[in-house]
Amino acid sequence: MTFPTIYSITEDEIDLDALLDQITLPSTGAAAIFTGMVRGVTTRDNPHETIYLEYESYLPMAEAKMKQVTDEIRARWDTIEGIAIVQRIGRLYPRTPTVLIACTAAHRDTGVFDAARYGIDRLKEIVPVWKKEVGPNGEEWIEGDYIPKEGE
Repeated sequence: MTFPTIYSITEDEIDLDALLDQITLPSTGAAAIFTGMVRGVTTRDNPHETIYLEYESYLPMAEAKMKQVTDEIRARWDTIEGIAIVQRIGRLYPRTPTVLIACTAAHRDTGVFDAARYGIDRLKEIVPVWKKEVGPNGEEWIEGDYIPKEGE
């Protein structure tokens, strides 16, 4: 059986209902969904306000890395039926969804929560998406901690 897998970079709004429809099978009884949002106010580490975020990506490499994440999820959790990973790019304002990871399975106790958590953590680790934060005091490119190893 072929399980539905979606991964994309888009400037369009994320349509949760449409994505769930595409990754839901007749056997699906559970969906775990994570959505990242633009914060207007950051309260931990370096508290500050954000007017908007500007996301950029190198599409061919980003989509290849997103596929890698879906392949890794499937290798770790054979119970996962559908997977959707969508990252928005462009100018995004507070309270706007920026990323969505959704995994479906027959039951909630089959690793579906862990698979979705792994998906967002791995996306943040290896998918080349760059974020510029613009606030009242100026702008700054936010850098991640990931340094690719040879062959990645």
